[in-house]
Amino acid sequence: MADFVLVAGAWLGSWAWDEVVPPLRAAGHGTHPLTLSGLAERREVPAGQQTHVRDVVDEIERRDLRDVVLVGHSYSGIPVGQAAERIGDRLTRVVFVDSEVPVDGGSFASGWWQGQAAFEAQLADNGGHWAPLGAADLDGQGLADGQIARLVEGSTPHPGGTLTEPAVLSRPLGELPATYVKCLLDGPEPNDTVASLLTSDHWRLVTMDTGHWPMFSQPAELARVLLAEVA
Repeated sequence: MADFVLVAGAWLGSWAWDEVVPPLRAAGHGTHPLTLSGLAERREVPAGQQTHVRDVVDEIERRDLRDVVLVGHSYSGIPVGQAAERIGDRLTRVVFVDSEVPVDGGSFASGWWQGQAAFEAQLADNGGHWAPLGAADLDGQGLADGQIARLVEGSTPHPGGTLTEPAVLSRPLGELPATYVKCLLDGPEPNDTVASLLTSDHWRLVTMDTGHWPMFSQPAELARVLLAEVA
């Protein structure tokens, strides 16, 4: 049986996986949804990018988890990708759910579509945090009204240091056993960095016909996707 370590993206905590966890557990697997420092119930804990990497590694080592399927959604693909290479033979596979991926020396901010300076200005205008999305920002993502309300109401400001501190990789990310889950309502193709990684024999692509938050819009289908990784 595998141990799934589930890490949600910006603004979210372990609660985001509440509807994904039951089918994984029903199939006999360990499930460990994780709240990163500075978010949700841990929002008062200071955090930078490497804090989040340590959060993931420490959870796995503290619980002495083996056969780990490490799942990173959205922003959290960046710390999860770094943690995956640091847990050695504990890792079975890393699954990136419509996520960013770490680039050595790069950060979330450095890949921002409007440029790093524009993104850092957003953080400065919000006291050093990335402000959560509002309901209108979630249109077209396959979410029902109740799902939008739950996502918005549960979100907390995201600590800016985690978004501007650079990633640190010791070997090419393409060497990791990985699956990339592309959510098609958020764009039909992976970004160029992911597309390059998908040329590796160690990586494979799975698509879902939903938006960027499948743990809310299609939790049962996302659970089936994850279970297929250990079938």
